[in-house]
Amino acid sequence: MPEIRTPLTEMLGCRHPVVQTAMGWVADAKLVAATTNAGGFGFLAAATMSTPELDAALADLRDSCSGPFGVNFHMFQPNAQDVIERVLANADRVRAVSYGRGPDAATIRRFKDAGVLCMPTVGALKHAVKAVELGADIITVQGGEGGGHTGSTPTTLLLPQVLKAVDVPVVAAGGFHDGRGLAAALAWGAAGIAMGTRFLMTAESPVPRSTLARYQEVRDAARIRASTAVEGMPQRMIDNPYLERLERGGGLRRLFVALGSAWRWKRRTGMSIAHMLRTFVAAMRSGDSITQTLSAANAPVLIQRAMVEGHPDEGVLPSGQVASVLDDLPPVAGLIDTIMADAAARLEALPRQTGGAADTSKQGDAA
Repeated sequence: MPEIRTPLTEMLGCRHPVVQTAMGWVADAKLVAATTNAGGFGFLAAATMSTPELDAALADLRDSCSGPFGVNFHMFQPNAQDVIERVLANADRVRAVSYGRGPDAATIRRFKDAGVLCMPTVGALKHAVKAVELGADIITVQGGEGGGHTGSTPTTLLLPQVLKAVDVPVVAAGGFHDGRGLAAALAWGAAGIAMGTRFLMTAESPVPRSTLARYQEVRDAARIRASTAVEGMPQRMIDNPYLERLERGGGLRRLFVALGSAWRWKRRTGMSIAHMLRTFVAAMRSGDSITQTLSAANAPVLIQRAMVEGHPDEGVLPSGQVASVLDDLPPVAGLIDTIMADAAARLEALPRQTGGAADTSKQGDAA
């Protein structure tokens, strides 16, 4: 199997510059272990885990894979401090943390002092610059094609902007799914690629087959669109009856859905009323709107209904637009092997410089 060494593989200790992102309810210990054992780097989705669930997942990963892995979390989750302490206690195996709404500079310093790399995901140039100022070691840049919370700038425009603006390794995300994409990202100057939807659609994915069938049926990228109906922030999802009803329902319906989701999330996580109020105030102070703050529990609850309980028409289906070109569910090891072989072939096919002029003899085969 060809190896492509980059600053990403050197820093994370993985064989291949391919990252499996931390999708809530999807990136469990089994998927992360499969990615790690195949030479990629997987992130565990601790943002939707209780502390006992996280403890079990970490123990499982320590037993089921030998390489390093990552943990994803956000500071507004009820057990954020527990997650931080568990990461630090497992710093011999947890090589990196990823986050969106990230920790403050002091917490980032704790991670760095323990040898844990900070690898936030951003969807805008200004957020990439700010993340590096706070101490990020690696930046994952997700273009608008990506799933979940997303911006409006496509990868082809955002990635070069961030590469020019920061001096840390950059990982490209948003629309990547094969070796051609990896070769293209490397040609741009990225240190690797990160994929969510492609790993969601694998044999090791915990997503019920009834839900995966909906991902396999999508053939039009326009049906995988960004909507603000769930949380007040753009989130890319596959069209389905529930999303359409939520969008048609207006503000009052969304408020009732938000309150119901918040109560169910409180019961699942054990969050106290006082903690909910503190989280509400913190979110408002960080710049979130009232709609965004009230709807914060919508995504995990509605995603759980589809992605865990197997009712794709009764929840939401977060997805990158790349799902429209995927219809198979390969094993993770086979997926990564194919990506690496294809990337090596594409890079080999690129024209070479000879005598100061480009050799265009292979131009038709170039990636």
